[in-house]
Amino acid sequence: QVQLVESGGGLVQPGGSLRLSCAASRSILLISSMNWYRRVPPGEQRELVASISSTGNTYYADSAKGRFTISAEYASETVYLQMNNLRPDDTAVYYCNYKAGVLAADYWGQGTQVTVSG
Repeated sequence: QVQLVESGGGLVQPGGSLRLSCAASRSILLISSMNWYRRVPPGEQRELVASISSTGNTYYADSAKGRFTISAEYASETVYLQMNNLRPDDTAVYYCNYKAGVLAADYWGQGTQVTVSG
């Protein structure tokens, strides 16, 4: 079974930066998009933060525009989220998500905690 493995979360002061990474444990065919979601607080619905398609089109939530940058290496099935000028309301569990195949099946990471405080 394919797993998505995230890294890069942690504790940062307001105004700081973090870079999240997500890689697949093995090859996934026909990835159509790579996405970052977050959940605040635990139990709430996941919010789409940023997305990048296989053609390079990107989407950002209004809260992320101008501060976050999504990038991807489709050849290695890795996606990144560079987060700058972090704010306390960015505190959340961040999840990577890949959509793949003709039915756009979802693959999810286990989540990584980002805490902005200080």
